[in-house]
Amino acid sequence: MPNKAHNNTPHTGPTVEQFVAFMTKNKMNITAQRRRIAEAFFNYPGHHTLEEFYQHMQTLDSSIGQTTVYRTLKLLCAAGLATEIHFTDTVAHYEMVNAGTHHDHLTCVNCGKIVEIYDRNIEQLQKSIAEKYDFTLLGHLHVLYGLCSECRAQRDDEEEEMADEQAKLATQIK
Repeated sequence: MPNKAHNNTPHTGPTVEQFVAFMTKNKMNITAQRRRIAEAFFNYPGHHTLEEFYQHMQTLDSSIGQTTVYRTLKLLCAAGLATEIHFTDTVAHYEMVNAGTHHDHLTCVNCGKIVEIYDRNIEQLQKSIAEKYDFTLLGHLHVLYGLCSECRAQRDDEEEEMADEQAKLATQIK
């Protein structure tokens, strides 16, 4: 699900050329499939599970296997061009790293919706806390969990329906 960060800082997205440079430096095979996967990943913004991205790749090139996609995503992370995020205990999501930007996440525990946020106050507070404890910040992952407005409304509707059913049952019993 593509999301945009609420950050007005200009940024440059990663490139296939940066990925090729990483592979060259580390004496790795530079294959057409790896290039194709990197290009597709950089052109498919948002937070994606391996399965979601693999399904996207299948629409572009059905000859590329899931293992190749997974290994290439891991290489993109090792190159610092992508990051693996665990919003829950079960599934990893991948997103590209954009130089000069940072954002945090709101995650709906019901439907899995992910919203990118940027707030200067949060960033400043993190810096202040690090200074207070004599830490040099190298990075962080900040995920806030809750219910999105759609899931909250659905829950409220279901609770209201349940209360109506209980009231009907209570009336029938009398």
